[in-house]
Amino acid sequence: MELKENERMDDLQYKGLKIIQNKNGFCFGVDSVLLSDFAKEIKENSVVVDIGTGNGIVGLLLCKKTRLAKIYGIEVQEEVAEMASRSVELNHLQDKFEIINADINCVFEFLKPNSIDSIVTNPPYKKANTGLHNGEEKQRIARHEVKCTLEDIVEKSSKLLKEKGEFFMVHRAERLVDIMCMLRKYRLEPKRVRFVHPKPKEKPNLILVKAIKYANPFLKIDKPLVIYDEKGDYTEEINQIYERHEMQ
Repeated sequence: MELKENERMDDLQYKGLKIIQNKNGFCFGVDSVLLSDFAKEIKENSVVVDIGTGNGIVGLLLCKKTRLAKIYGIEVQEEVAEMASRSVELNHLQDKFEIINADINCVFEFLKPNSIDSIVTNPPYKKANTGLHNGEEKQRIARHEVKCTLEDIVEKSSKLLKEKGEFFMVHRAERLVDIMCMLRKYRLEPKRVRFVHPKPKEKPNLILVKAIKYANPFLKIDKPLVIYDEKGDYTEEINQIYERHEMQ
């Protein structure tokens, strides 16, 4: 497949998957990989939505990690959505993975309320008026709540999901209170939380959250997930998540 200017094709080294990325855009990081692993319990034949799909990394991985029936990737940026569509085609996943170039606030023009089994999202982490705004516009939209807010995502997710539908999110740990309050507001009951630590003695910087629509209150705190050991190498669990045994 022919690449455009500033694009590269990366081998994900997982079940033959490849992805197209723009080096001037927002390339995926470990958070997307962790989200795909956290959400791999998605039930067989589920219809899934990936809100803010970006280059499609989470959807691509879930197509191989689960037995989902269909996943829709919602991406507001036309150029990024087009690039994700080419990655879907590159991996011959057109029957399972469809990219929708749309604002999340217009999602019901494409998908019906109460029709989705599971939602995954790696949303912009920073509020619109916080942090540095240097860099490409694509990066700013990916990092900051410019095109959609946390509330937009949670509200639309609640309306999209069937009763007892599942919601999976990765976010910054410092936004925990915002996340929990917003989930409860829209009847998505938090059921699992896992804190992600860069190293064993460092505070968590990421959080993985699972919620279920209209579920009863009961929250399980998973054991912490540590990315690097004291030597700076990936921990055993991270190597298992990346399935690095397949790379030998």
